[in-house]
Amino acid sequence: MSLRLLAVIAALGSGAAEADELRDFCADRPGNGTPACTLDPGHVMLELGIADWTHDRQDGVTTDTTTFGDALLRYGVGDTTELQLGWTAYGEVKTNDSGLRTRLSGSGDITFAVRQNLQNPDGSGFSMAVMPFVTAPTGSAALGAGKWTYGLIVPMSVALPHDLSLAFTGEIDDEPDSADTGRHAAYTGTIGLGVPLTDAIGASLELTASRDLDPGAHVTQEQAAISVAWQVDDNLQLDLGSNLGLNRAAPREELYAGVARRF
Repeated sequence: MSLRLLAVIAALGSGAAEADELRDFCADRPGNGTPACTLDPGHVMLELGIADWTHDRQDGVTTDTTTFGDALLRYGVGDTTELQLGWTAYGEVKTNDSGLRTRLSGSGDITFAVRQNLQNPDGSGFSMAVMPFVTAPTGSAALGAGKWTYGLIVPMSVALPHDLSLAFTGEIDDEPDSADTGRHAAYTGTIGLGVPLTDAIGASLELTASRDLDPGAHVTQEQAAISVAWQVDDNLQLDLGSNLGLNRAAPREELYAGVARRF
């Protein structure tokens, strides 16, 4: 009788463990692209950019932008749907224009987004999603856009042999003009190759091109990026990354570190 009771308890425990089994860990960070996967229903992920430093030099003006606490909160509301809330807690922008130095600081805008997966919400095989978003002008002059911004992100990925993965993220934004005379479109495309280094550590190589159609000046930026993520356990990831400008219009370099935790 005791052996039978133990067998029943073990079977129930095994069934509960299978019911609670989560999808593979799939964070938005690091990198410039966006994954197509969505969180399991009822689960939360907090992704935090601990520190991010960007250095740029345009027309003799040097700009250094540093942010801390770049947070993204994700919540799974259905098998293929998640809600997102993004906000930067603090940042400062330092400029040097021929010896004239200025410094601005403050928090960033708040972004609301919905990611709807269209194929394989766990990110396996071929996965695709659509993600409309809106950014509210809540930030300071240092980091905020000053007006509402709207956009649509379309991420997709495909698994390759040898545990490699290929991903593409397309984005279109509706942004305010720099001269405050109206609005214009901006486009971004990112292609990335995911490479496993060990069972727990993976790297990503990316190329990003963006085109801003601001009436004041149409600008094209090109960047290369490399990032490394270490999955400490099933629900925790640490990351490091760097972006490098490939043309004169792009920021010269960027370094960042962050963490993602699933609950």
